[in-house]
Amino acid sequence: MNIKITSKELVATDAIKDYIEKKAERLVKYFGEEIDVYATIKTEGSAKVAEMSIKADSEEFRAVTAHKDLYAAIDKDIDILEGQVRKMKTKKDKQNMTESIRIKEEMKSDDAEVSNEIVKVLYYDIKPMTPDDAKLKLQEQPQNRFLAFIDIDTGKTNIIYRLKDNKNFGLVEPEG
Repeated sequence: MNIKITSKELVATDAIKDYIEKKAERLVKYFGEEIDVYATIKTEGSAKVAEMSIKADSEEFRAVTAHKDLYAAIDKDIDILEGQVRKMKTKKDKQNMTESIRIKEEMKSDDAEVSNEIVKVLYYDIKPMTPDDAKLKLQEQPQNRFLAFIDIDTGKTNIIYRLKDNKNFGLVEPEG
């Protein structure tokens, strides 16, 4: 954290400098140590004026307060700056959240637009067996709806599938 204190018509004592530094530590939790604090203290009539600005993450915040007590003016400036930073952070968080929701919705709509394309490929072994053996094997695998196999008698690839009633089976045999 970099702090620069300027005083006009008022002496910036070590106590005032330490107080400004201690109070500015409250802003570090929002930006980390990469923060520049500029403080100007002066008198205008009977009032003490504290003008503070901070620069961090390409953002700039400013507060000016006049009070008869300089320490109270510094406290008020820090409160104002912290409120501005919190408001900005909340606004950015909401923007990021709505942006991520929008991106997710776009991804869903992109998925919905895909048609007439192969979107999933499964690989498995085709083993020689009889249609009855294929039916038994398919019954052992309730998560599968079909099973491709090579018919031992014909040497051709067949498919046995489970019908919608989940009790009966269908068989697809190639012609010729």
